[in-house]
Amino acid sequence: MNFSQLELIRLLPETDFNLSKAAEKLNIVQSAASRQLQLIEEELGAPLLERYGKKLLGFTPLGERVRSQIDNIELSRRNIHTIAEDYQANRNGTLHIATTHTQAKYLLPEPIRKFRQQFPGVKIYMVQSSPDEIIDLLHHHKADIAICTEKLEESEKLVIKACYDWHHVAIVPQGHPLSTGEITLQKLVSYPLLTYSPGYTGRSKIESAFSDAGLELDVILSAADSDVIKTYVRLGLGVGIIAQTSYEAHIDSDLVAHLIPESRTKIAYLKQLYLPGYLQYFIEEVLGKVA
Repeated sequence: MNFSQLELIRLLPETDFNLSKAAEKLNIVQSAASRQLQLIEEELGAPLLERYGKKLLGFTPLGERVRSQIDNIELSRRNIHTIAEDYQANRNGTLHIATTHTQAKYLLPEPIRKFRQQFPGVKIYMVQSSPDEIIDLLHHHKADIAICTEKLEESEKLVIKACYDWHHVAIVPQGHPLSTGEITLQKLVSYPLLTYSPGYTGRSKIESAFSDAGLELDVILSAADSDVIKTYVRLGLGVGIIAQTSYEAHIDSDLVAHLIPESRTKIAYLKQLYLPGYLQYFIEEVLGKVA
């Protein structure tokens, strides 16, 4: 077997098992790609791919296990290049960050500003996505680090560090019945609620807090973006529940905010990923920003 065959197998899921598109990514013709698959399957003595005629449907159980090893090889290849660049004190490179809208807007601007001052030659690519997709980006080597609140559970493949603890806040317009006095979850359930879509910005913590209190959420509008939620609270649709960091007093002075349950944002990266100096610096800046 050779690296070209392994790279072809790695690319197949990215192209929905379209052999023609995978071949194009490798700058070879489809017939050559088909021949490479045939050669590696003959060498291993068993098929790696499920087929219906000439159409590739997906991996066989053996193919899945082989692909997981190819992912490790791809990570090692990337690490080798990064180690060589780091050894030469190369201050150029790329930093791929996968995160949510909330973290991108409220947590990362200052660490990124300092990072750019320290490493002006490093290009930054930020992908804002759902927590589920963020974790996939890590495992498929399309992101160096992930920063989010949801879905970062313990994993033998990941290093996970706590960034900071924060609260959600309930927001209402000035003059609303909840704008003064103590606020409780019991009071909140008397009103229609607007909050994050499932899987975003601590939504599971919100659900758990109400569930633990024996209360049922009546969410009439869900969104991934805090600004969208604030817009509809201003229109009088109900009470908003957003991340505390998303409430900007100088901008949102027409809204009143009350603290409710605590959540924890985390940063994660693959254990086997070699961390060049600039990536270590960025991680330390993010952690230091909220220490």
